[in-house]
Amino acid sequence: MRAFGREEHEIGRMRAAADRVRRDAMEVVRLRTVYGPLFFLLPGLGQLVVLAYGGWLVVEGRMTLGALVAALQYLGMLAWPVQSLGEMIASGQRAIVSAARVWNVLKEEPSVKERPHARPLPPGNGHIVFDRVTFGYRAGLPVLREFSLDIPAGRSVALVGATGSGKSTVARLLPRFYDVDEGRILLDGADIRTLRLRELRRSIGIVFEDTFLFSDTVRNNIAYGRLDATDEQIERAAKLAHAHEFIERLEAGYDTVVGEQGFSLSGGQRQRLAIARAVLMEPRVLILDDATSSVDARMEEEIRNALKEVMAGRTTLIISHRLSTISLADQVVLVDEGRVAATGTHEELLRTSRRYREVLGQLEAMAS
Repeated sequence: MRAFGREEHEIGRMRAAADRVRRDAMEVVRLRTVYGPLFFLLPGLGQLVVLAYGGWLVVEGRMTLGALVAALQYLGMLAWPVQSLGEMIASGQRAIVSAARVWNVLKEEPSVKERPHARPLPPGNGHIVFDRVTFGYRAGLPVLREFSLDIPAGRSVALVGATGSGKSTVARLLPRFYDVDEGRILLDGADIRTLRLRELRRSIGIVFEDTFLFSDTVRNNIAYGRLDATDEQIERAAKLAHAHEFIERLEAGYDTVVGEQGFSLSGGQRQRLAIARAVLMEPRVLILDDATSSVDARMEEEIRNALKEVMAGRTTLIISHRLSTISLADQVVLVDEGRVAATGTHEELLRTSRRYREVLGQLEAMAS
């Protein structure tokens, strides 16, 4: 807001919202000031009428004094329920609205659900197959179109493509954040839709470009995917991600609370913690979605050297806009308009694919 000089605009929006809340609150107060005294007045008027009419009946000898006292007593017993009726009606209306809001949340169903007889994760080393996968976030607008890719176990593959080509979507489909519209995704020969969700996701380590950290200690953030990890295992993962040195310089080391979403740390520090968190899980499959986007060239070189050790013998899917990170992969896949346009090594694609050279030019322009 300060960058665009929109303080007064936002203050005006807040003032308008506050005025609406005030009008609604004043309407509630007005109704309560009208009906509240009315419900207190009615029992008083009733007692006055009973006393006047009953007194006349007693004087005329048509009612005993005891019957009049009993009638007044009964009327007094009815006074409190009548007086509280107004409050009950108002509270009941608020309760109905609140219950409707809670119900709207409770009735929501997850878009991705585990099947009733889901099978355990089969043994294997992370062989991934995308078999003619079609997927779109909105109906009629597919992001991936008959996307087919075979990644052998233990191999590393870099997905390269222009912005919006569907690279990150591939990374989100593998752990079943979404279900494919058509086709299937196989992990070690099993359709991921038939697997237990918890086992599937625990076998996949993910480092996204936007790193999320909890308002907790550095130690607990790294160990989030593996809560039973020892201090030695946590430190080893941090060293592999080249995070150990800056953690040691923090005020309380691994016991330092990083604050809401980790904003007390730099972007590069947050990303290194995210890499350490993924490494600690010892996943079958590792997904790096622009995992080095927030670090400088020197730190990227250090992380690349660490990732080489982490990726050894582990199936890795790399999505990056940096050529230095792409070079870590055994194979490069060019994704264009939701399809696999070309595959090969970086050098092979440079020689044979004009589109690959165009995309690399765009990536270099973005990096500069």
